[in-house]
Amino acid sequence: MISNSEMIRIRRQMQRRIRDVVAERRRARLMEPSTDQGGQTDARPTAEASTAV
Repeated sequence: MISNSEMIRIRRQMQRRIRDVVAERRRARLMEPSTDQGGQTDARPTAEASTAV
């Protein structure tokens, strides 16, 4: 059985990994060339939009 402190540690580690992946994807999206000339755009919501309440 996992202790309470170990569960907290694992949860924080997972949140850190998720935050890192989101930041990496955001950086990659910002580095992509702009598609303003009728190209496809990414319609997925950003992390800020999905966490805003």
